[in-house]
Amino acid sequence: MGTVTTSDGTDIFYKDWGPRDARAIVFHHGWPLSADDWDNQMLFFLAQGYRVIAHDRRGHGRSSQSPSGHEMDTYAADVAALTDALDLREAVHIGHSTGGGEVARYVARAEPGRVGKAVLVGAVPPVMVKSESNPDGLPIEVFDELRATLAAHRAQFCIDFPSGPFYGFNRPGAEVSQGLIDNWWRQGMMGAANAHYECIKAFSETDFTEDLKKIDVPVLVAHGTDDQIVPYANSAPLSVELLQNGTLKTYEGFPHGMLSTHPDILNRDILQFVQS
Repeated sequence: MGTVTTSDGTDIFYKDWGPRDARAIVFHHGWPLSADDWDNQMLFFLAQGYRVIAHDRRGHGRSSQSPSGHEMDTYAADVAALTDALDLREAVHIGHSTGGGEVARYVARAEPGRVGKAVLVGAVPPVMVKSESNPDGLPIEVFDELRATLAAHRAQFCIDFPSGPFYGFNRPGAEVSQGLIDNWWRQGMMGAANAHYECIKAFSETDFTEDLKKIDVPVLVAHGTDDQIVPYANSAPLSVELLQNGTLKTYEGFPHGMLSTHPDILNRDILQFVQS
């Protein structure tokens, strides 16, 4: 574990496990979580001989609770500071949800040779919010309600959200994991309220269309059809159309948090992509 200090003085916490001469896989977490959300994947890929790295986004987890910079350009710059400090080459960048947007913005701007492949899992690109140019997106009122609920009672929100749509635990017959709910709450409450509040705008209103068009490395886009947070139809298929070298992997009936509910399946498929 360590920290990297960015140009504005923010300390970015990161985990770095495995052989330093092995190929690096960098994990980018979703909102409002932390690097800990990738524990299953990090242990899996570590056992496969990879170097595994995951950071806490600014204002999340153990990173600085910065007063500003809670938008995608700064998030991507923070990742660049981390990859530069560790001098990563041909790394694989894997992002879930908001982390997928962070991956798209970073990879599109990365120095040549820094990135070898990327994976977007239940990711927010191309753009979530409804607009004239994105008529099938989610209404802004959805995100306004998210902000209002977070501001009113963040601790209760961090129980209710994973108990319901995030993992699909609100579906009939769902096998509910109290451990996943509790761990979501733990991670959510570690971060800063201001960062989590402002990040809602970052993940919902940022348009990643031009980022996706610029990416020339192979990208796996993985998405569940029962994703209640980032609806499948307005996300994964559209992202693949924009990518120069994208592959779509669709998971029938899987929820937004499928990396945690179905890790064996996702880990296997991502490993196959990384090794291909």
